[in-house]
Amino acid sequence: MQCPYCHYGETKVTDSRDTGIYTIRRRRECLRCHRRFTTYEHIELTPIYVIKKDGRREKYDKNKIRIGVLKALEKRPVSREQIEEVLDRIEEKIHRLGREEIESSLIGEYVMDALRELDQVAYIRFASVYRAFADITLFEEEVRKLTKDIERGKK
Repeated sequence: MQCPYCHYGETKVTDSRDTGIYTIRRRRECLRCHRRFTTYEHIELTPIYVIKKDGRREKYDKNKIRIGVLKALEKRPVSREQIEEVLDRIEEKIHRLGREEIESSLIGEYVMDALRELDQVAYIRFASVYRAFADITLFEEEVRKLTKDIERGKK
């Protein structure tokens, strides 16, 4: 690994830790200038394509899920670590399917399941956009279902 500061070709790893299901964070120190920097090592997986509702296919992008989750969780008391855990769990579910293509609707269901467990307000926010409630009665029905689940102790 080349030092980003002095471009020397030899560094030593001072610390390694898993930062996600498919990522390792490494702290490195240059053997010449002794400055420290961080690198991330990612497992290269077979690319997955998302089949959109209109039939188009596009490459899976975790950042698109992140954007939707962050919008739903805006101004909610949820830490960055909790958000990253949710995103990692969703991504793991997608990869565990072992398929090269996945329907966007299935990803949406994974996100809604994760948000239902994490934060009910964020879940309702996401569901209202994702399910594109046509009228208030459908929205009320979703809130009633969530309330019943909470009363049963499901979350």
